[in-house]
Amino acid sequence: MKKIKAIFYIICVVFGLMTASCVDDDSFTTSASDVLSFSVDTLSLDTTFSNVPTPTKTMWVYNRAGKGIRCQSVRLESGNQNGFRVNVDGTYLGQTSGFQTQDVEIRKGDSIRVFVELTSKLQHTDVPNLVEDNLIFLLESGVQQKVNLNAYSWDAEFLKDKIIAKGVNEVFSNQGKPIVVYGGIKVDSTATLTIKPGVKLYFHENAGLDVYGTLKIEGEKGNEVLLRGDRIDNMFDYLPYDRTPGQWQGLRLRSSSVGNKIQFADIHSAYNGIMVDSCHDETVSKLSKLELLQSTVHNCQGYGVMVDSAAIVKIENCQISNTLNHCLYVYGGSVTMNYTTLAQFYPFDSRRKSALGFKAPVYQLDVTNSLVTGYADDEVVWTPVEEQPLKANFSYSVLRTVEMNDKDKEKCPDVVFGDSILYEKGDSIEREGKYIFFGKEHFVKFDTDNLVYDFRLLSKSAAVGWANPKSSAPDRDGTEREQEKPDAGCYQHREKAEESESGK
Repeated sequence: MKKIKAIFYIICVVFGLMTASCVDDDSFTTSASDVLSFSVDTLSLDTTFSNVPTPTKTMWVYNRAGKGIRCQSVRLESGNQNGFRVNVDGTYLGQTSGFQTQDVEIRKGDSIRVFVELTSKLQHTDVPNLVEDNLIFLLESGVQQKVNLNAYSWDAEFLKDKIIAKGVNEVFSNQGKPIVVYGGIKVDSTATLTIKPGVKLYFHENAGLDVYGTLKIEGEKGNEVLLRGDRIDNMFDYLPYDRTPGQWQGLRLRSSSVGNKIQFADIHSAYNGIMVDSCHDETVSKLSKLELLQSTVHNCQGYGVMVDSAAIVKIENCQISNTLNHCLYVYGGSVTMNYTTLAQFYPFDSRRKSALGFKAPVYQLDVTNSLVTGYADDEVVWTPVEEQPLKANFSYSVLRTVEMNDKDKEKCPDVVFGDSILYEKGDSIEREGKYIFFGKEHFVKFDTDNLVYDFRLLSKSAAVGWANPKSSAPDRDGTEREQEKPDAGCYQHREKAEESESGK
């Protein structure tokens, strides 16, 4: 009998404690000192194009008080006037509810999640315009708390599945607005697309520029043409999507395409930067396929520039850098490359290919006054074919590759071989009593954490003063080179660039 009483007593005590706990959990404070905490005070949706929905961003609302907190209401201060859409703990703040929800309970130690999107209206300006609203939390105590929601909205011109028909000459001029491309742009055979200085093309995923006719990109010094992906928001707070590869398809010059010229263009974050198809027609194969001048092709998930058989290509004062496949790959084409930097420091995959690759039968490959470098010990890779001589010549260049044999070396006058076997001090060799540097040590900025690169030269680079003074030409930025000792690669070394970076 005593055992039964003891068991009954224990059950009553446990039940009492559980009841007290539940009562405590169910109690809500009305004290003005008990407030909510937020994962952010301001939720920014970065920059977006007007009338284009943003990706969803989230924030957390925490109750760190000793009791539960009840919100009389959670509402958008301006309703839907600015285009924000909000979901609070599974409840959408829509028009039918007056863009608010009521009686939101957050128990002590608990949290809820808030989801925010934006489709902003036209701003009628040529520059990004601030769009904002406030999410208001009215507590049962009468305390009002708010989180600011904001973004920058940018009006744009939109093209979808754009086709420039045969025989048509179309011009894209700078109207002050970016051009957002969905589905791609096709330039039909015998058609010409001319892109004027200052035009900015933002390509959606899987969109690209497909040329069967002729492409003329006419950028100017200080007013370049931009081709990139249309994600203008951030992947992380410190990392814009624009610094990640494969955001759009890139450029493709088809077999029928000839007479293409690209100058002062910035082409980056594509899958393939520029694909140059072979020329099957004998007449077409004798014409210039592409002139790529004072331009950048950077951060590609495939090739930087790929040249197929029988295509005649000239590359001068260009930067081609950071690609998963070769920065420049020549397969049977005829390519002259002068004052160009091939820099293979693709950070996303250790299986990246070399800076320069070529495979016989190469009709002709002439590399002059250029810098070819990267992470690997050998950044110049070719695939020989039996009984076919190597038709490649290198002069006045700095190559990160193994030193060639005596027979092939005859084709390489005034070439510095940056083979790691020769290094005497880290990534350098000694010349005229001082160490000169190779690999990433060539360059002004090399920030692999934030994926920011500046491939202009430091004074200690082996490329400084190594080019042929008889063939000097303005560099990638349009700056005149030194006449007596120009630098190999696309950039002429400037002390100001080095000083500005070292002072940061």
